[in-house]
Amino acid sequence: MKHLAQTLLVALGQAAAILFGLFLLFGAVPGDVVEVLAAAGDLDEAQQAAMRAELGLDQPAWRRFGTWLAAALGGDLGLSQRFGQPVGPMLAEAAHATLELAAASAAIGLGLAGGLGLAYAAGSRLAGQAMEALNLWSIALPTFCVGVAVLLLFAVELHWIPAVGGLLAPALILGIDNAGQLAKPLAEEVAEVAARPHVTVARAKGLAPLHIARWHILPLAAPVAVSVAGVMLAGLLGGTLTMEMLFGLPGVGALVLNALQGRDQPVVLAGLAAAALSIVAVNAVVALVQAALDPRR
Repeated sequence: MKHLAQTLLVALGQAAAILFGLFLLFGAVPGDVVEVLAAAGDLDEAQQAAMRAELGLDQPAWRRFGTWLAAALGGDLGLSQRFGQPVGPMLAEAAHATLELAAASAAIGLGLAGGLGLAYAAGSRLAGQAMEALNLWSIALPTFCVGVAVLLLFAVELHWIPAVGGLLAPALILGIDNAGQLAKPLAEEVAEVAARPHVTVARAKGLAPLHIARWHILPLAAPVAVSVAGVMLAGLLGGTLTMEMLFGLPGVGALVLNALQGRDQPVVLAGLAAAALSIVAVNAVVALVQAALDPRR
C-alpha cells in the first residue's frame, strides 16, 4: 500500500511538472492565434488587442496556466481559439485513431517478442537468431526512414497500400521496431535464467522444453521484460505521432501539428497533456506491476 501511494504521488508530481513545462514552452513560441487570424483577415490593432483580452492572452503565464488547469481538472478543456469548437470532442476523436494505431502496433510487438522469447526459452536457436535480427533492425533503421521507404515502394510504385489513411503498414512498422527493442534484453534474461540450477534439475527430470520455458524460465524473466516493455510503450507514443504524419492518419499528432501552425493554445495543450499523462500513467503501471512480480521491491 505504501509503495502504491508513493508511485501515485510521484506520478502526480511528474504530471504537474510536465503540464506546467508544456505551458511555458508554448508561451515561448513566437506569435499567437490572434496574429494568425489577423493575417488571414482584416483586424486592426484595436481589434487584435480586444481579441487578446477576450481570450485571456494578455494575462500573465502563471494566471493563464492556473485558469486552464482548474478548468481541465473539471473536465473542461476549453474552446479552440481558431474554430470556436470544444476541444474535448476534437481530442477524443483524434485519440481514437492514435489509440487504434498504438494498440495494434503494441500487440504486434509484444506478441512477436513474446512468441520468440518462448521459443528461445524452449531451446530454439532460430528464435534466438530472429531476436538478434529484430534488435539490429530496431537499432539501425529509424521508423521514420522505414515509413518513407514503405510509402515510396508499396504506395507510390506498387500501389499495394493506400498512401493516406492506411493502418496496417504503420502498425507493422512500429510493431517490428517494438519487438526489436524488447527482444535483446528478453533473450539475455532468458539465457541467464536458463543457466540456473532449478532449470538444470527440471531438464534432468525429463520435463518437456516448452513446459520448462513456460513454468521455469519465463516467469523469472518477466520483471525485466515488463520493465523494457514499459519503456517501449512509453516511447511508442512518439513513434505513433510520427506515423500519423507520414500516413495521414487523423490522430493526436496531426491535431497538435495543425494547432501549432495556427497557434491554437487550448488544442495544443490538450493534445500534449494527453500524450504526457499517458506516458506518466504507463510508467506508474509498470512500477506497480514490477512490484507485484518482485516482492523484494
